[in-house]
Amino acid sequence: KHPFILPKHSVLTTLVIADAHAKTLHGGTQITLAYIRQHYWILGGRNPVRAFILKCIVCARHRQNRAQQLMGQLPISRVTPSRPFLHTGVDYAGPIMLKTWRGRAAKIYKGYLAIFVCFSTSAVHIEIVTDYSTEAFISAYKRFTARRGICATLNSDCGTNFVGADRELRQRFNTASKELQELASILANQGTEWRFIPPAAPHFGGKWEAAVKSTKHHLRRVIGDSTLTYEELSTLVAQIEAVLNSRPLCPLSEDADDYSALTPGHFILGDAPTVIPEPNLIDEPSSRLNRWQLIQQKVERFWKRWRTECLQRYQAISKWHHPSTQIKEGSLVLISDERYPPAKWPLARVIKLHPGDDGLTRVVTVRTATTTFKRPITKICILPTN
Repeated sequence: KHPFILPKHSVLTTLVIADAHAKTLHGGTQITLAYIRQHYWILGGRNPVRAFILKCIVCARHRQNRAQQLMGQLPISRVTPSRPFLHTGVDYAGPIMLKTWRGRAAKIYKGYLAIFVCFSTSAVHIEIVTDYSTEAFISAYKRFTARRGICATLNSDCGTNFVGADRELRQRFNTASKELQELASILANQGTEWRFIPPAAPHFGGKWEAAVKSTKHHLRRVIGDSTLTYEELSTLVAQIEAVLNSRPLCPLSEDADDYSALTPGHFILGDAPTVIPEPNLIDEPSSRLNRWQLIQQKVERFWKRWRTECLQRYQAISKWHHPSTQIKEGSLVLISDERYPPAKWPLARVIKLHPGDDGLTRVVTVRTATTTFKRPITKICILPTN
């Protein structure tokens, strides 16, 4: 009825809050404060109780508050006009069940899709591979470059990002594997630099993850439960590629006279792959030079529309709006692992920061009791320390 009055900041107040928090089995602010007020009245009571609970290590483990950082600017390869597929991302999709022929008693085997996506134009190129071997990928890459040109940079996930994929694929794209070093040397001889995003950070590769999602969207709806032959799948994949390269790069306007949307196909073919062909103008008199100038003017017009209609939309930030300096060298963190509950996530210490071009840290090197590795900050939970 007459509780003891305690100051807001004192050692005794902290001990009282700690005892109440433990006796309420790590309860929230409301129940902890209600327990305290049976015997004590803390001046400004809610704020010190909330501050203590935020610093409780046990509660912090189960809150699973992952670190966040201001969303970075798009890389130069995404915002600079360039030849289609000069800067490319690649990812695998599958497996897809195939059969050797259309008749009965046909053997069933697995097939996969190697999906290449252009960074600047969002154009998509799809190749079918029959296994995860180095030779199969090199063959698919040679078919791709023979039709689209050699890449300056080829970007992909590394092995730890293939969470749901076969173990063989994760090993194939492991940066320490001999197969990957062999692939990288072959690409380097062609003048192509192979770049990898940080481990366990699939959001760094959102460009090709979106292309894989779009490809699966059409593939699942067309195939259903059917099993196709290699030739049938090749035809279907080519049609899906044409549909993806005919998608508008930016939302359509409400203007009834604006019926032409800018698509990736405009940068590859001069028009969307699924558009109805125009009448043949081969008999129209024009000099070759004027025709070449017309084509160049058309391409420049496409890039101008791309800069005015699409580029600003690409640079819009949908989340991660504020910069953070919360993570420092020596910070105690939890490494999130979706396979286990938070109570079993391993403890680690941040030993090195890897800031980006803007000076903000999005990748760190951490050390656990057994090993040292890199992780994006979205995969770690910072623990409160005094």
